[in-house]
Amino acid sequence: MGVPIFCILFGFPLGWYITKRVSASTEQLYQKYHKIFNLSLFAAIFTIIVMLIVWGSAILIHIHSSSDIQNFGHPYILYDPKTSFIGWLILMIIISPLLQLIVTIFAAFITLIRSEKNSL
Repeated sequence: MGVPIFCILFGFPLGWYITKRVSASTEQLYQKYHKIFNLSLFAAIFTIIVMLIVWGSAILIHIHSSSDIQNFGHPYILYDPKTSFIGWLILMIIISPLLQLIVTIFAAFITLIRSEKNSL
């Protein structure tokens, strides 16, 4: 149903790839940090766009009061079906791409630290 666990886990190889790509150039360290952040942010924005496409129709379901939110198929993370539905949409559209951004930056900087350590 569009749960982005694979997008979040994709942040690990993506962070490694971004660091290897950025480290090939002979730039200052702060420029490498800036490029890593920009490329990681680009990937997270792409994920937000995909999640809006996947879950955007579910927002329309919430607007119509006659829709059956209780049997939509989302988990009841909160005790009310309507608040669980809203929480699920926030989790899918906003929080998951932010987690992907964090994981990508984390993996990129761990790779950068290891590559700097090996070059000494």
